[in-house]
Amino acid sequence: QVILAESGGGSVQAGGSLRLSCAASGDTDDTDNYCMAWFRQAPGKEREGVAGVNRDGYASYTDSVRGRFTISRDNARNILYLQMNSLKPDDTAMYYCASGRSCRYFQIPTYFTTWGQGTQVTVSS
Repeated sequence: QVILAESGGGSVQAGGSLRLSCAASGDTDDTDNYCMAWFRQAPGKEREGVAGVNRDGYASYTDSVRGRFTISRDNARNILYLQMNSLKPDDTAMYYCASGRSCRYFQIPTYFTTWGQGTQVTVSS
């Protein structure tokens, strides 16, 4: 079993940057940890996949963040990152990290088995 803990959220003005981190502990070599992803959920909206990265470093992004966000993982330290640049008010949400077996469906929450508690990101205009 893997335990995930996010950090790095906060409040920033539009155009600013934040870096989120997600520390994984427990059975991090399990196949259920092959894909790590970031999701976000704004009030009144469904949870959406933002980006996913597999253990080999191959990354995928949803269209709205491609070119602004960068996902990466440090397998030796079991940490997942999300560098967010050129932030917009529409990026305001609770951000969650999650782990699963495959990044093929990184935008679909039901394909991920383990979730962190979330970290809030607020972008003001």
